[in-house]
Amino acid sequence: MTWNLQTDVVVVGYGAAGVAAALEAVEAGADVVAIDRYSGGGASALSGGIVYAGGGTSVQRGANVEDTVDDMYAYLAEEVGDAVEPDTLRRFCEGSAETIEWLSARGVPFSSTLCPYKTSYPSNRHYLYYSGSEASGKFRAVARPAPRGHRAKGRGTSGKMLFGPLARTAERAGVQLISQTRACDLVVEDGRVRGIVCRTVANAPEHIRRAHRVLGSLSAKPGIYAPQFRYMLERRLAHIEKKYCEVVRIEARRGVVLSAGGFVADRAMMREHAPKYTGGIALGTAGDDGSGIALGTDVGAATAKLGNVSAWRFIVPPSPFLGSLLVDAQGRRMVDESRYGAAIGHAIVNSGGGRGWVLVDADLSRDARKQLPRQSLWFQRVQNAGLRSTAVRGMTIEEVARAAGVDPRGLRETVERHNAAILSGHPDDFGKHDDFRRPIAQGPFTLYDAGIPAGTALGKMMNPCAMITLGGLVVDEGTGAVKDEAGKSIPGLFAAGRTAVGLCSNSYVSGLSLADCIFSGRRAGVTAALGERHAVDADSI
Repeated sequence: MTWNLQTDVVVVGYGAAGVAAALEAVEAGADVVAIDRYSGGGASALSGGIVYAGGGTSVQRGANVEDTVDDMYAYLAEEVGDAVEPDTLRRFCEGSAETIEWLSARGVPFSSTLCPYKTSYPSNRHYLYYSGSEASGKFRAVARPAPRGHRAKGRGTSGKMLFGPLARTAERAGVQLISQTRACDLVVEDGRVRGIVCRTVANAPEHIRRAHRVLGSLSAKPGIYAPQFRYMLERRLAHIEKKYCEVVRIEARRGVVLSAGGFVADRAMMREHAPKYTGGIALGTAGDDGSGIALGTDVGAATAKLGNVSAWRFIVPPSPFLGSLLVDAQGRRMVDESRYGAAIGHAIVNSGGGRGWVLVDADLSRDARKQLPRQSLWFQRVQNAGLRSTAVRGMTIEEVARAAGVDPRGLRETVERHNAAILSGHPDDFGKHDDFRRPIAQGPFTLYDAGIPAGTALGKMMNPCAMITLGGLVVDEGTGAVKDEAGKSIPGLFAAGRTAVGLCSNSYVSGLSLADCIFSGRRAGVTAALGERHAVDADSI
């Protein structure tokens, strides 16, 4: 093999996991080259910038929030299940406070302003909030609830305030980023991954590179919300790459880290592995096409949990909607409505067959209208308007049920059971805490279509159901080394973020994917930098 470039560690995909891996590797003394199909950032830079952290972080202490590692672990053990070993989850929780300090030391800004209400994403006045289902009734029984959503401080969706400072720190530390470059193959010699073969437009004329950057940026966003627009841009990008790409071979003397995201943007993989989840929008860039996973499987890597997808159906803000009832076509409830939006989406897909309706009464509607302006950002107001565009109303439960196509008798029974439990002080059927329960009693009543996708064209466009994939390559949880089908580590190959099975591969709450990107990225980076010594456990990070 003739190499065009030689380095110690190559990072494939430069989002949160990739930049964390690159930083740890370069700080461990390795030369690092990172490649990215676009300009870096990936889905992480487009995200809300939430890092799930707890156990008494400096941000929590600044907000006078009490939290312990044991409470964080007990809650996450319920959410995470068997996605990772208990020791791995414990290590994540015990290192959580240090993770926030690590990020802060590399320029990521946080704030201790605590959100006083439960929401899907806090306004620009608040940067610490309940980002999961910690306060829901089921989980209060196992752990004291605490807000653990640490939002990077910045207006709007602040993923750029997480990725940007890390990327600048990495650049100053000596990480070489080669953008507009796609990894095509891993090079394996004597059973060890030795490097990668890439195709790049980095050496194309400036006007071609500029056009590629602009098209890539538009494909990422607003392309997320306009799939046909994205497909058109991707065809144009493919034409540029076919005409102007050069082949570049990069030797990785110590290791290759795959951190190229998931596969939610690949329609064929979604149909194969997660056919129930083809009705939402792909929350990611076009680079989330499974190519990182394919690089691993091409050299014998094992995969797991590819059928696990997180579908987000948010009904808040406004917070009064936590007191609503989510029902299926038979009028039966499906979930504790105060749960995080991914749990609601999971219930709609798996219990409702993709269909679901949110029932509110006149008192709840009035309170919601009052609180929406102060509790929401612009995109949440758009989502709420999309939900409201699906509304049907009736003066009685039976009338609104018939208008929506929901079984009237079933809905009446559900409402009466719900109201009677509140009146008698009996526990909620789905464990909803009394903080969020309220009777559905005063007409007119409204049913909103919360299906996947929503029932009207306007609802589909304004309130889409965002989805991310959760499964990936199987890795050694101590090192991040990719495993083969026999359970043995593939020498020289590591994976992180949504390219790999990780903390959130069973169940997602806001911030857990980015936290896992940082956790797994750091793990893979430091162990890759150790080269032949990569079997050493990475507890030091």
